[in-house]
Amino acid sequence: MIPRYSRPAMSRIWTDENKFSIWLQVEVLACEALNRLGQIPDADLACIRKRARFDIKRIEEIEREVNHDVIAFLTCVAEFVGPSARFIHKGLTSSDVIDTALAVQLVQAADILIDGVKAVRKAAAAQARRHKFTPMIGRSHGIHAEPITFGLKMALMYDEFGRALQRLQRARETVRVGQLSGAVGTHAHLDPRVEAYVCRKLGLAVAPISTQILQRDLHAEYLNALALVACSIERWATEFRHLQRTEVREVEEFFSKDQKGSSAMPHKRNPILGERLCGLARLLRGYALAGMENVPLWHERDISHSSAERVALPDATIALDYMLDKLAFVTRTLTVLPDNMRKNLELTRGLIHSQQVLLLLTDKGVARETAYRVVQRNAMRAWETGEHLKELLAQEPDIAGLVTAGDLDRVFDLKTHFRDVNRTFKAVGL
Repeated sequence: MIPRYSRPAMSRIWTDENKFSIWLQVEVLACEALNRLGQIPDADLACIRKRARFDIKRIEEIEREVNHDVIAFLTCVAEFVGPSARFIHKGLTSSDVIDTALAVQLVQAADILIDGVKAVRKAAAAQARRHKFTPMIGRSHGIHAEPITFGLKMALMYDEFGRALQRLQRARETVRVGQLSGAVGTHAHLDPRVEAYVCRKLGLAVAPISTQILQRDLHAEYLNALALVACSIERWATEFRHLQRTEVREVEEFFSKDQKGSSAMPHKRNPILGERLCGLARLLRGYALAGMENVPLWHERDISHSSAERVALPDATIALDYMLDKLAFVTRTLTVLPDNMRKNLELTRGLIHSQQVLLLLTDKGVARETAYRVVQRNAMRAWETGEHLKELLAQEPDIAGLVTAGDLDRVFDLKTHFRDVNRTFKAVGL
């Protein structure tokens, strides 16, 4: 049975519990910084530290009255703290708390996604090493081209997700920025040292300049990085789907003993996970577009971005986490069918060696145009009659006396195509 998605850590990042916990952390850290600056008495800071907490149901109840999430949160916290709560949120505006906390959440999400990419790479690396010299046909335009190995194909996947890893690491750094600069970002009512203290404690860099919000090109870049990773997932899900087609059947998704492929046709074994991943990649590209459309806001801020990213950011990170988990499973448990790969290599009766014959003839002194014409003429006959290209060339009068049987044996040998495999593996770090 295909295992269910069982990675709740990502979902927890986007719970109200986690969000409000970070909000509270931001507020308490700001109070600590203000205390250091002599703006909050020690006794009041001690009271805030001891009593500050929240109740989600109470926040929801207050928000229904005031229609403002941060005010509802602050009112709830004040009910626990008492008179010392007058110092909480001193000099801050709502977005100081929301955007700084959001940065923490996005970093938390990025760390999970980075681990997910590493799991995919580990699975790809294992398959690459296992099938380093497992021969198969390479295809261009969907048509047989020249031999490769399945190991090389999986090494390519490993390398691509190396770039995915770098993208997520860069995106993590892009959004690892906080701000506590007050209304319209001028620090008029809040010493910049408060901002520096809070961000340092939260593991964030300080935005060198902000308005009332962090600028949304940061979040757009993050969402675009996620969308690109999803595109890579779709690229390999599509690859495996093609290789599972009945006419090809070189690999198959894992199919458990009790699994069913069709309500009508008992024989079906469908690439359902690959298809699912391709569909989800479309969502990630949509969220990336929403992120880019959030960039142009009015003046120092508006909140047209807020509604979109309250959906896009949690959904995109949760969906990508799911996709990485499933791709790692598909790759790790992939059924590889070397015998079918070998059968498909021989399907075109030697045509896949046409370039080697062309090069052989030019090495023998034949003009390239002439050599191409000779090889193509015999290749077209092989397509049409099913005869083997090697046998046709052995009877070709235009190259009689130039090419020996030994020459043909050599250029129709698969080994020529695999001479660079070790170097390529080393180049990608395998």
